[in-house]
Amino acid sequence: MSDNSTTPEAIPLYVKHDKVYPREIHGRFARLRAIAAWVLLGLFYVLPWINLDGTQIVLFDLPNRQFHFFGLTLWPQDLFILSLLLALAAFTLFFFTALAGRLWCGYACPQTVWTEVFLWMERVTEGTRNQRMKLDQGPWNRKKVVRKSSKQFLWIVFALWTGFTFVGFFVPIRDLAVRIPSFELGGWETFWLFFYGFATYGNAGYLREQVCKYMCPYARFQSAMFDADSLIISYDIDRGEPRGGRRRDADPAELGLGDCIDCKACVQVCPTGIDIREGLQIECIACAACIDVCDEVMDKMDYPRGLIRYTTDNAIEGKPTRVLRPRIFIYLFVLLALMTLIGSILTNRDPLIGDVLRDRTSLYRVIGSELENSYRLKLSNRTEQTLAVEVSASGLQGLRVVEPTQPFTIDPGQSGDFALTLALPLDAADPGMLPVTVTATSPEGDTYQAIETRFYVPSNPN
Repeated sequence: MSDNSTTPEAIPLYVKHDKVYPREIHGRFARLRAIAAWVLLGLFYVLPWINLDGTQIVLFDLPNRQFHFFGLTLWPQDLFILSLLLALAAFTLFFFTALAGRLWCGYACPQTVWTEVFLWMERVTEGTRNQRMKLDQGPWNRKKVVRKSSKQFLWIVFALWTGFTFVGFFVPIRDLAVRIPSFELGGWETFWLFFYGFATYGNAGYLREQVCKYMCPYARFQSAMFDADSLIISYDIDRGEPRGGRRRDADPAELGLGDCIDCKACVQVCPTGIDIREGLQIECIACAACIDVCDEVMDKMDYPRGLIRYTTDNAIEGKPTRVLRPRIFIYLFVLLALMTLIGSILTNRDPLIGDVLRDRTSLYRVIGSELENSYRLKLSNRTEQTLAVEVSASGLQGLRVVEPTQPFTIDPGQSGDFALTLALPLDAADPGMLPVTVTATSPEGDTYQAIETRFYVPSNPN
């Protein structure tokens, strides 16, 4: 009996990565990406050099526990505001992804932006796509060494400048620039300068699309935010197929062909090296380069634009598309609520925050004709000025502050722990734990903080 079974084909666990040589393209989406890159890179490289009232406009001053944002100073006590800002950023990403797909990946992601810069330097030194491919395939000669060395020099200088700027968000950048020539940088400053520079060099120079395809988690969970009404970049199969080459003056209907001439230009310009004609793929970063080049080809063939375009699954299937749908309104509502909450917190933020803790070692003591309770008063200055503070107490007739000595000061961004003693005349109140209010004010009478606590009156103080 013959064995008709066939040996299953072996599937390799590792396939060598083929370098992607994206072709340069011009068009409306390419211009939008260039504008976005200029704006984002400008913010990154310029903001640290701008000072406001003598303070760097954006500075994460970790040693002094200060976070400066455009004239606003946040302290460790304000970390909940940072949490709200991160939530705002997350829901902004969800909103725009549900509305228009992977706009973040194609236009604003640091990996995309810096890769564009490194590709531009590669084009300047090594030439067009075909010239780069030919150069890599050719032997090492003087021309190749000069071009490759020029590219590496630009990459390294730009990467180190990026690392320097990154450290400049955590250390005053003007001071950093003065200390670099004399090799006076600290160990951590040196480490992060070279680490971030190396990360930029490796990710944007060499890994490029591999970061998007294999390392970035966003591509994996983005599908949970898509629906049939989300804008995606798609190839119109009904219009384009069957694809095939033809002369410009040929009638595709007579040849039984669709509008796609199978020029593969959309593949050549793709920074991740995918073929958009195979459908939506997680590797697609929605940069729209394939739209620009396809429209250019359609213009040359005198065909209508839009063979590859921003559209929705419903539109492709001929169904009505709803841009404004429940999830959009939910995301928008959450965004507006978060922005309102953050704005309200920042507008009404107290310059001084505090707490009053009872001294548990002694509930009370009798001093002469008065009954005293002891506390710990904790106050934190959330401003950049030294605050003079006076403490008063209210809530019971005859209640007064014995200590601290009035007034006292708290330095900018510092916290103070003070002994607080309140005194009440004997027989001035009924026994029990009675509510009182401790108020911290300025010498001019402006209220910083009003703190509720309890004053203990025993049934028999003697």
